[in-house]
Amino acid sequence: METKMEKGFPAPLFRDPIFDGASDPTVIWNKKEACYYMFYTQRRSTSVQVGFSSIHGSKIGVATSTDKKGWLYRGTLENLDIEHGHNTFWAPEIFEANGTYHMYVSYITGIPTTWEYPRHILHYTSENLWDWTYQSTLQLSSERVIDACVYEVCPGVYKMWYKDENHDSHIYAAQSTDLYQWEVVGEEISDCSQEGPNVFELGGKKWMICDCWKGLSAYVSDDFTNWKRCPCNLLVGPGKDPSDQTNGHHADILVENGEAEIYYFTGQYPEDCADVGLRALTAVQGCMLYAEDDKLCCVR
Repeated sequence: METKMEKGFPAPLFRDPIFDGASDPTVIWNKKEACYYMFYTQRRSTSVQVGFSSIHGSKIGVATSTDKKGWLYRGTLENLDIEHGHNTFWAPEIFEANGTYHMYVSYITGIPTTWEYPRHILHYTSENLWDWTYQSTLQLSSERVIDACVYEVCPGVYKMWYKDENHDSHIYAAQSTDLYQWEVVGEEISDCSQEGPNVFELGGKKWMICDCWKGLSAYVSDDFTNWKRCPCNLLVGPGKDPSDQTNGHHADILVENGEAEIYYFTGQYPEDCADVGLRALTAVQGCMLYAEDDKLCCVR
């Protein structure tokens, strides 16, 4: 019988071979190609840094795998721009519904060197995970929203959670019955500022994790609306691998056959590293995730 430690993933799980700044991963099964796809924010970590420029100007990177252990870089998603110029794409949320793939991705015009610019969530659809058609720019609770997570909370009813930076970076929610028209239902997590919500079911319960910059906060719910904070954060501090040197950040959960895997990113060097260039390098990591009573745990 496998123990939790015997199910560990390689570390790092994936490094972006172009800019070495893989972050915000999401993993999905591609039925047509019979393999897993990882989509991620391709941070320009090794590019020139002017203010916060290397955090912006990112494309959505793509890697594939047949076993979720070894990942092959395949390039970036092209033709996503809705206006001229070099623009910014972050944190894709991608899933399949009724035979169509949907992507909700954070978008910023251009390559800002500061944080003071509008941010929106764009909706795209695809039949093959490569060719995407722009559908709309979502009208949500403010002009500074990022990090969408979408989950079917009951048959034909979808809920989206996201970070609203104009409202103390709390987690807000919207609801839809067709994935195209969304109605904001308001603030849902307000105990602290955080980002990157991800909602899933495991062990008969409903869970949300968020990146609170002190590891990952975790919440449990009976109804996908009222959330109870779990006592302990996940992925606090560095891991044991030399590439895993910070808190875990912005994670995705893949649940298959009753088992869960968590994909997250970390800095490759400690947060107090004197070299700013090295501090910018990130990598995707992975491990198993377990539900035990009213808490989550993972073996890093």
